[in-house]
Amino acid sequence: MTASAFQKNLALTLLVLAALLLLQFVLPEYHVLMATRMMVLAVFAVGFNALLGYIGLLSLGHAMFFACGLYAAGLSVYHFGFSLPAAFGVSLIASAVLSLVIGAITLRTIRVSFMIVTLMFAQVGYLAVLYFAEWTNGQEGLSLPAAARQMALGPWTLNIADAVTRYNIALALLAASLGILLLYLKGTRGRVATAIRDNEGRTEMLGFNVFAAKLEMFVVSGTLSGAAGAAYGLLFGYIGATFASFQYSIEALLFTLLGGAGTLLGPLIGVVLMVAMIDKLSELTSAYFLVIGVVLIALILWFPKGILGTIRERWAPWLL
Repeated sequence: MTASAFQKNLALTLLVLAALLLLQFVLPEYHVLMATRMMVLAVFAVGFNALLGYIGLLSLGHAMFFACGLYAAGLSVYHFGFSLPAAFGVSLIASAVLSLVIGAITLRTIRVSFMIVTLMFAQVGYLAVLYFAEWTNGQEGLSLPAAARQMALGPWTLNIADAVTRYNIALALLAASLGILLLYLKGTRGRVATAIRDNEGRTEMLGFNVFAAKLEMFVVSGTLSGAAGAAYGLLFGYIGATFASFQYSIEALLFTLLGGAGTLLGPLIGVVLMVAMIDKLSELTSAYFLVIGVVLIALILWFPKGILGTIRERWAPWLL
């Protein structure tokens, strides 16, 4: 990536984040809540996109990392009374360790085998949540007590159940995830990752350790997904087995493909479109998934590489 391309991508990212910061002052309360959820899910999609878009690995089990962060943070608060920063820290460590172990095993497979193995690990995670119902409350899940979602901050009390506070925490997490990925891609490791995506055999022939680079990106991706899960559980006060199901892995894939795999802001655009469509269409018809499917087919026909991916191909090759 040239210095000019980096500056353009940085400027565009800062512009989008500034717009999101101002948005909270004009949106009604319901839409502030919805935008908060979108930003947390966008962090999950950014993590998924790091693996699919920049190194070319399609995981069908990323809900496992989202759920790992969700349960690590939620159970730490619910059963052990951890403070919010400590619970979030535990979730990051748990997600990083889990992605390191799972990555070290699954990366020994390729293509379809990799997809199947990641899916199987995710199913094991989902079943484990149900099996240890004594701790997780199984399918019904757990609601975090209101008192556990507050913390002292000097003379003030930070209440993350407050809509504005929750919005700004989600925005800060999204900004951090985009910043981490942008800096990673700017460096040597990022260039090696994209080289593996474009031609793995040639990258290996040039002497780079392909397995180590894949594992590193796998850990980055899993940790970002875990951070999103932890934020979701703590901000919205609920942890449930649904978040560990196969559906959440597919949603991350749809967000990424719709916005544009391998583009920094594509996952955010994909999340906004998908969540907004589901919210609006579900008010009009019970067959909203059928309508969404038709809309997605039309979008993919017009934007075969996702919205930002197609824009990059046709008009803005500097987009990262």
